[in-house]
Amino acid sequence: MDEAAQLHKKLLAMNEALLLGAVRQHELTEAAEKLNEQLRAEITERKRVESELNEAMAVAEKANLAKSEFLSKMSHELRTPLNAILGFAQLMESSSPPPTASQKRSVDQILRAGWYLLELINEILDLAIIESGRLSLSLESVPLAEIMRECQAMIEPLAQTRGIDMTFPKFDAPCFVNADRVRLKQVLVNLLSNAIKYNQERGTVVIDCSACSATRTLVSITNTGAGLPAEKLAQLFQSFNRLGQETGAEEGTGIGLVVAKQLVELMGGAISVTSSVGVGSVFRIELNSAAKPELALEKLNPAVAALRAQHSGPRRTVLYVEDNPANLELVEQLIAARPNLRLLSAGDGSLAVELARAHLPELIMMDINLPGISGIEALGILRKDPATAHIPVIALSANAMPRDIEKAIEAGFLRYLTKPIRVTEFMDALDAALAVSETGRC
Repeated sequence: MDEAAQLHKKLLAMNEALLLGAVRQHELTEAAEKLNEQLRAEITERKRVESELNEAMAVAEKANLAKSEFLSKMSHELRTPLNAILGFAQLMESSSPPPTASQKRSVDQILRAGWYLLELINEILDLAIIESGRLSLSLESVPLAEIMRECQAMIEPLAQTRGIDMTFPKFDAPCFVNADRVRLKQVLVNLLSNAIKYNQERGTVVIDCSACSATRTLVSITNTGAGLPAEKLAQLFQSFNRLGQETGAEEGTGIGLVVAKQLVELMGGAISVTSSVGVGSVFRIELNSAAKPELALEKLNPAVAALRAQHSGPRRTVLYVEDNPANLELVEQLIAARPNLRLLSAGDGSLAVELARAHLPELIMMDINLPGISGIEALGILRKDPATAHIPVIALSANAMPRDIEKAIEAGFLRYLTKPIRVTEFMDALDAALAVSETGRC
């Protein structure tokens, strides 16, 4: 009887344990289901967030592309009339007989305002391109002494009109930095022009270059301007912030320093500033030092040298493709100054192809945005035709975005000139292209 009772007791304990185990298993199953449900909810939420993020990125990319397209179009629309304004003003400036003193003052005002407007357009485009991540730099070993000489030639006339004394560095030994030559000069000219414009009357600007480490080179620009308090100094590199100068005599957009800072950083450098109210400011640029480049000896193309020396000889034909009457008239007057050239013109790409086949000009200058087929399409037709494939073609366009220029060069244009035309650059490109034509290589 005792054994039966003990056995019964054990059976009861076992049943109790089994029941408890079943309850525990049920609880674990429920917990596992809840966990799975939570995981599924988290996965669903993550997918929703990822989808929204991807959608937002797509919208942002589309908006960025739309902004770039808008800026490209606006650049073209602004540059086209500006080309006529600056082009004809340059012609008036160098006309014969020369303009009267009163006329020259008026022409000078037109040119000054026009070039300033072009500078603003370029600054806005630069900022947009940098922010979109599409700016391409060509980093190389750049001689600082040469860059400084070029900047000095550009900026000293402004300093003289303001009575500002400038001191440029003397290089006892060669100094090279790793930078994009064009962009470095852009940064330095911006800082130097600011140092002059915001200086005191009869003030000074001192530029110094030195090695700040074994691998870095320091360029400092010190001015004796009014200086900036700490709160304004902190806002110096903010877009469109002119630090209270909006109503001052100096013109500007407030983005020049922003562009300068981003360009320096893209070149692997750094820019900083210190300032004292009533004393002045010091802008410092640190750049990566570079070794002296190995230069190959280059011989000047004899044909180019001959063309630059004189413009006589047999007449040569230039075909200009342009649908804007003012731009066409401007180039007509530029070509008219060269007795060895005759000009043909076409208002669209299709007519340009016909004239090129009929007259076989030594050079074609072509706008990109043309009625009917584009300049790039017209170039493609000319290149496929053995009779015209050898003719060098220069693009002359108001499209100034880097991708427009790259696309044109890849298509086969010899050079790409942006409007407004700079007369000296136009003539140099003309001579170089005619020299290429003479050698039979395009």
